[in-house]
Amino acid sequence: MTQTLANPMAARDHARSMGGTVVEAMPVLPPVASDLPAGVSADGVVWEETIAPGGYATRRLARGSRLRLIDVEGDACAGLQVFNAEMPTERLNVADTVKVQWNAYLAAGKLLLSDMGRVLMSIEADDAETHDCFSGTSNAATNAAKYGEGRNSGAYPNGRDRFLLGAAKHGLGRRDVHPCVNLFKGTRIELDGTITPQVGPFAPGRQVVLQAEMDVIVVIANCPHVLDPRPEYSATPLRATAWRGPVTTETDPIRNATPEGLRAFLNVEDYYRR
Repeated sequence: MTQTLANPMAARDHARSMGGTVVEAMPVLPPVASDLPAGVSADGVVWEETIAPGGYATRRLARGSRLRLIDVEGDACAGLQVFNAEMPTERLNVADTVKVQWNAYLAAGKLLLSDMGRVLMSIEADDAETHDCFSGTSNAATNAAKYGEGRNSGAYPNGRDRFLLGAAKHGLGRRDVHPCVNLFKGTRIELDGTITPQVGPFAPGRQVVLQAEMDVIVVIANCPHVLDPRPEYSATPLRATAWRGPVTTETDPIRNATPEGLRAFLNVEDYYRR
């Protein structure tokens, strides 16, 4: 192999011979999925990717798109950041997501709200219900303290640096990386204020389906939860599938579930009325 790679022409031929090789953690191009929900056509799929443990992915999704995340083996942690694709200074505000909905625990029917009072994404379906709006993600220092290494290029990459890489794909920088929600790994707040992590591992195959209520940029980091008590770096693959879909209608039950949520949807509709 060393002799092959030392010869540029041989290296080229070797690289070309690898065409068509498929590994688990990679984007599928063109995007295809054999397990789409009923009524979703194959030509509507816009993203199919499995995100490796410690990996990240990012995508721009049009308003109305659905994003399905699957915890393939039961030990993924989907750190999620969301931006208004048209104006990325508007982004997910975890504090407002919690306080405006009078609820700190994400589940089906809940909303991911921006810092401008609009719904970036809604949770259309959820059979996991172990999510976290409190803890944020790991950084180089926390991973170095726990695992002995935390660099992006090391064996134990951290969530914040993965977010930085994803944001950079859209021309965004360090100051644009904001607090995230963690899907599939949860926390509970006890009566005395203690945060109890719910980090599994859980049954494989749990799913969350998000609907884009605006044109959004999503950045996903699949790194261990920052409060995971296990001494080893524990993460498993995370699958992302997205497809085109209709925009939320005025009679949608999620839109009309609460006065606060309705106001946030009205703010979205006013934004697109310009």
